[in-house]
Amino acid sequence: MKIYIGADHRGYQLKQDLIERLRRSEYQLVDEGDKKLDPDDDFPRYALRVASAVREDADQDARGILLCGSGQGAAMAANRLKGIRACVGYNRDAVRAARNDDDSNVLCLPADDMNSEQAYEIIDLWLRTAFAGAPRYLRRIKELDEL
Repeated sequence: MKIYIGADHRGYQLKQDLIERLRRSEYQLVDEGDKKLDPDDDFPRYALRVASAVREDADQDARGILLCGSGQGAAMAANRLKGIRACVGYNRDAVRAARNDDDSNVLCLPADDMNSEQAYEIIDLWLRTAFAGAPRYLRRIKELDEL
């Protein structure tokens, strides 16, 4: 599975820690930036890069991970792109539901509120949780795509 990852300055260090761990796994990781700590960067830039890469990837199972202070801004930005279903991964239940019910393809993490171990556990659960594919879930995703 290919994973695109990006972060603004508030998520930069957490992203670097997560990249190390994710590269040791079976995932193909693509760092969409920032490549250096820039206190003046803005999360929409990285949200667009990651969400666009996920949407344009030929692999329907490609995923994205975004990190910003609260995770909320990155989710708002990513969700502006048709076909992107970004969730904020603030706990295990929310992440499990976002994958199982909503086929989330971008995970946004609140870098201000979690350490690398907590973030990795959330990411691992999100990556391992399959989409249930129930007719009602498919119908709702179709409705989202028609907005």
